[in-house]
Order: sequence, then structure tokens, then C-alpha cells
Amino acid sequence: MATRKFNLEESELPTHWYNIAADLKNPPAPPLHPATHEPIGPEALAPLFPMELIKQEVSTERYIAIPDEVREILKIWRPAPLIRATFLEKALDTPAHIYYKYEGVSPSGSHKPNTAVAQAYYNKQEGVKRIATETGAGQWGSSLAFACQMFGIESKVYMVKVSYDQKPYRRSMMRVWGGSVVASPSDETNAGRGILAEDPESQGSLGIAISEAVEDAAMREDTRYSLGSVLNHVLLHQTVIGQEAMKQMEMAGEYPDVVIGCAGGGSNAAGLLFPFMKDRMEGKTKTRFMAVEPASCPSLTKGEYRYDFGDVAGLTPLMKMYTLGHTFMPPGIHAGGLRYHAMAPLLCHLYDEGYIEAKAYPQNPCFEAATLFAQTEGIIPAPESSHAIRGAIDEALAAKEEGKSRVILFNLSGHGLLDLQAYDDYMAGKLVDDHYPAEKVREAMTHLPVI
Repeated sequence: MATRKFNLEESELPTHWYNIAADLKNPPAPPLHPATHEPIGPEALAPLFPMELIKQEVSTERYIAIPDEVREILKIWRPAPLIRATFLEKALDTPAHIYYKYEGVSPSGSHKPNTAVAQAYYNKQEGVKRIATETGAGQWGSSLAFACQMFGIESKVYMVKVSYDQKPYRRSMMRVWGGSVVASPSDETNAGRGILAEDPESQGSLGIAISEAVEDAAMREDTRYSLGSVLNHVLLHQTVIGQEAMKQMEMAGEYPDVVIGCAGGGSNAAGLLFPFMKDRMEGKTKTRFMAVEPASCPSLTKGEYRYDFGDVAGLTPLMKMYTLGHTFMPPGIHAGGLRYHAMAPLLCHLYDEGYIEAKAYPQNPCFEAATLFAQTEGIIPAPESSHAIRGAIDEALAAKEEGKSRVILFNLSGHGLLDLQAYDDYMAGKLVDDHYPAEKVREAMTHLPVI
């Protein structure tokens, strides 16, 4: 039997984050002011974020030191294991070698604390007393509540209503860690009240929840805003995943032919892909990189590469992204963390330049893959992670058909122990496979600002 598990020592936790912006041949399009459409400087973000995070957002330094206080908390669960999925390989009867980086070992059960701890730290350093944020499935909200608890900061979470109802124990986690959580749209903000006036039964969206959290932060002197994906500094913090995985793949004596991550906002995919992508940019490898998204929220595969708001109310700066339009209202699929109308600008830039491939799957094939993974490897994956598993299985089956070996690496971005209702619905045949229609994308584009 091949060695299955590759662990690093605590001392091997990365000391720096890797910033892919330093290695881009062409810089991405700058963010624009939502009213003037002029490029914005760091000062425009000061009401929302600590200055150190703003510096990271615009930095072109290749490596940025991880503060010792952050590394000490990360050591609670990091370095995370790399595991070869030998039992899954056997079930598929494939010559491919499948590896997964397992982020479900964190306190909240996902990759999200990698940036939550860093963001809470920098807010604490600037004397911030309270942080407002949004969350889809609850992985980000629970992670930020944990991180805020570690640094003695109050946290307020606006949780997309459909997930608030579907995933009650995510709410419980936030409250155990001292956080306050409310279903979004809520009656606590102008943005939320406006949505409820139009649609009292609104299931919510990440775009709406972002509007509420941004408004909350802007209205209080003691509060800053925190985002769990999309922005450059968030992707930066997640690169501990890929840096560890590079060392662990070396321990395994292999290098991936394809690296896969599920993609909603882009943080876990970027965290794994970007460190490996540096080698490809330098001409050292021909590794393929794949982002897998839901067919019901297909921003990369069906969206347009346009400047758009990150939220519904138009409070955020305009960013150039593959977008379905900020007015997009996603169906209530169980992979709540992937129900976002757009994608991280950095990841979109690399997709546009041909470094990243994208695939979209409906949820039934993803849960089929996740169930097979659970039955062979023992871990019940988060619904979001099931998309990466589907992509990895299809790559392994393609290798089988071709009769060639292939080294596949994917990010198992979290466990599904608080998502068992989704598995019950899958096994009962209740899941609907939505495919987002192109005509809705075209209609949504008419609401985008003209740049």
C-alpha cells in the first residue's frame, strides 16, 4: 500500500504568505470608485479595513511576513495534512494518483480561519472593537467569530437567510464563540429593509448580506468590515494551503499534473493553486489549474468579464470580475459558500489569461462524488468541496480511459458534518439540478455600470 498521509512539523508552517501579484506579467484592472468610476487609492478603503490589510490588498511584494501572533494561533490546526486517496483510486480503478489537502481539521471545519485569524489580528492592532461581516453557508461567519473570540473583538454576522434556515448549527457555532448572527436580508439595515419591502420572502444572497455588513460597518465608528473571500488580501492569507502542499507533494515524490479547487468567491482555490502556479509562470511545469463551480451560479463559465459591484446595493468599489450581475439571485442550493454572483478579481484575471480552466457541475453529480468519497475515504465533505471532488474524479476517469497515469491534487476545503441535511436530501432524491440560463445573464448585464 502506498503511503497515504503526509504531515509537516509545526515548525514547517509557512513564515510568509505568497503574493502572486508580484509574478503577473500583466497587472489586473484596478478597482474603481462606485460613483466616479475613477481608480481608487488605499485611502478609499480606510473606512472599512485596517491599513495593514489595505497595504496587502495593493501590494506587489512577493512574500509578506506572517505575524508571530497569527502563526501561533494557526498552529492550533496547521500544518494541515495532505492525504493520498488510495481507497478512492481503487474504487475508480484508475491509474491516476489522487491527493487531497484537508482543510476540515480547523476549529470551524474549513479553510476560512486561515484569513479570519489574520484579519482579526490586524483589526485588533488598530484598536477595532467590533467587526461586521456576511456569510453564506456559515463557514466564514463561524471562522470569523472564532478569530474575534481569540482577540477579544465583538463580531456581527449577516447570514444568507436560506443557509440560516438550512444550517442551524453553523449559527450555534458563531454564538458559542461569542458572535451575533442574524438572517439576511434583515430589518437592521437600510439595504435589508429595502430588499424585504420588495420581496418579504427573499431567501437572500451573498450580495445582499455584503451590502448589510458594509452598511453596518460604515455607520459605526467602532466597527470595521471583514470579507471572507474575493479580495486580494484574503487570497493572500490562504496561500499557506498551497505552500504546505508543495512541501508535502515533494515528500510524496510527485508533482501534480492538475490542481483543482471549488470556486465561489475564489479563496480556497487560489490558496491551493497560486503557489503551484508560480512554477508554471516561470516555465518549470505544465500543470493545469481548474476552478469548479456550481451550474446554478456559473460566474466563470457563463458570466461576463466586466466591472461590477461586489454587493447588491452598490456600496462596494467596482471590480473587474467574471460576473452574473450584482442583481443575481441564486437558487437555494446546499453549497451556500459558492452562491456568489462573481469571483475574485485576481482569479478572474488568471482565468482570462488562460492559466486557469473552469468547469460547472449541477449539485446531484457533486453529491454523488462526495458520497463515493465518504464511502471510500471516510470523510464526509462539505457541499462546496464536493465540486472539487467531482472535478478530481472526472480527471481520474479520463486518465483511466486514456490508460495513462495522472497526478491529481484537490483542496478538500471543509467537512460536511454540519451539512447532513444536504446528504439526506440527496439520498431522498430531493435535490434539483439548476442550470443558470444565459438569457438571465444577458438581462443582468443591463444593470451593470457602463465603464
